[in-house]
Amino acid sequence: MRLKNEKENFFEQKEVGNGKEIFSSIFSSRGLKIKRIISKGYRTPEKKWLKDDTDEFVILLKGSASIRFFNGEIKKMKRGDYLHIPPGTKHKVTYTSKKPCCYWLAIHFKR
Repeated sequence: MRLKNEKENFFEQKEVGNGKEIFSSIFSSRGLKIKRIISKGYRTPEKKWLKDDTDEFVILLKGSASIRFFNGEIKKMKRGDYLHIPPGTKHKVTYTSKKPCCYWLAIHFKR
């Protein structure tokens, strides 16, 4: 099990360039990973699809974003929206806001 013992603030601004994402591990254990993602004007490259072998549960805590699925479905997200992405589901980020930049809480787990 890995857990940081230091107090940190989830919304502390980290330097993130336009079109970039920063991933920070908050907690990990067997079958469970919790991450903070900060993205600013980020888009998944056009020909790339994301696909995890775990369930992914994401909450957009700040900013706005859009996620497109391989089947053509688009989920537009605003602050407070959350989404479950089952394992093996092809998806990509098509938009993240610049002001404010996006703060995501991502939970990866195996059932």
